[in-house]
Amino acid sequence: MCIALPVQIVRPGPVSALCRGRNGEEEVTMLLVGEQPAGAWVLSFLGWAREVISERQAREIDLALDGLQEIMDGAESIDVDRHFPGLAREVPA
Repeated sequence: MCIALPVQIVRPGPVSALCRGRNGEEEVTMLLVGEQPAGAWVLSFLGWAREVISERQAREIDLALDGLQEIMDGAESIDVDRHFPGLAREVPA
């Protein structure tokens, strides 16, 4: 399964940037989102920055991925409120 992962820019550049995320450091192509400053967060998909996101969004995505990893590792249940903050707030109309 391929999904976009949040990464934080460590060393910016106009074409690519060194980024750090849950899987360590990677060089990410920035052509779709433009050059971003050090410390900015982007969603990286197959080595390309696809979207600029907030630190909060990055944290929430990482929490959700942690929860999914726990399930894949055999956990019978997870703390949904911890791994998916705000999900209970999202009540359909």
